[in-house]
Amino acid sequence: MSYQGFLDLPPWQVVLAALAMTHFTIVAVTLYLHRAQAHRALHLHPVIAHLFRFWLWLTTGMITRHWVAVHRKHHAHCDTEGDPHSPQVFGIREIFWRGTERYSIAAKRTEDVERYGHGTPDDWLERNLYSRFSWAGYPLMLLIDLFLFGIYGVTVWAVQMLWIPVLAAGVVNGIGHYWGYRNFETPDASTNILPWGVLIGGEELHNNHHAFPASARLASRRWELDVGWAYIRLLSWLRLARVKRLAPSPRFIADKRNIDMDTLRALLVGRMHVIRRFSLDVLKPVTRSARSSGALDGSTSPRRAAAMLARAWSQLDESGRRNLELLLAQSRELAVVYQFRERLRQIWERQAATQSALLDQLQDWCQQAEATGIHALERFSQQLRGLALADAATTS
Repeated sequence: MSYQGFLDLPPWQVVLAALAMTHFTIVAVTLYLHRAQAHRALHLHPVIAHLFRFWLWLTTGMITRHWVAVHRKHHAHCDTEGDPHSPQVFGIREIFWRGTERYSIAAKRTEDVERYGHGTPDDWLERNLYSRFSWAGYPLMLLIDLFLFGIYGVTVWAVQMLWIPVLAAGVVNGIGHYWGYRNFETPDASTNILPWGVLIGGEELHNNHHAFPASARLASRRWELDVGWAYIRLLSWLRLARVKRLAPSPRFIADKRNIDMDTLRALLVGRMHVIRRFSLDVLKPVTRSARSSGALDGSTSPRRAAAMLARAWSQLDESGRRNLELLLAQSRELAVVYQFRERLRQIWERQAATQSALLDQLQDWCQQAEATGIHALERFSQQLRGLALADAATTS
């Protein structure tokens, strides 16, 4: 065996091998820890699940129960004081550079682990190896890298140790709640970092995930790519994985005019899609119309106005609410469509006591929206009457 290790690879092949191993780590995090364990959107064959668990022990030392508990708490208190790693709370620099430390602090809170870490592996190996000796994977991985790659193994090992802290803790938890584009107006600050989820296994599509946390597929639009979903499809074809849940897919039945319980259910389940359609089909054309008619002052762009109107009042800080009030005062139509958006939000947040009362509210909403004289709102209401869910939002 030469100084270059058992594989005796030239440097450029060592680089490729290191990238392949770090990519496998990312796949293990997104498929096993995130989609299968934390959100139960995916069932993995026991052999594949344990392969991922063993590899993560070698390369990250993360305990499944701790990771799941911290992530579930993040969703439960997203971008508020209870969030373990929000850049909106702690600042982007803190999360990007010290995200791993924030995770470690949160993982030590026994009460949170008990509350949020349920349903994770608790077998003999977990109790006696992975959890008890979580630190032991690091030196073993170093020995493996030295054996395979010789002196290059030290660099390969260093890259492996930094990969998850930088990309997962720093980029996803930091940038994914600070910068990017949004498909859905979720009540948090989540963003899609890039539309091509390759480097971090699809986790780049973070806003999509926060809109539909229990979905095994993170891509939402046709031009978005979730490489993790490609692996899921391959494993499913090999009968090594089974998709349990997907994001709801609403559709509109053109000749349906009667608002019934199916319409209400589609609104409640697919509300993120409805919010998006309302923004595209109502808010944007009404703001453009207000700008062209001179109702908006020259300093307010239609795009910025539509973005302000898309946010719920409860999500705005004092400055945002003041700016929104100034905007609504400029145009009666803008004030009306924003009022109807808030009323629709009250329905999907189930602020009525019974399903029957919610249905009555939705019927009243449509009747009153179609009597406003605002054409974009009228057309949206007529489409809303035909709202339904596609047949397969879940599989078994």
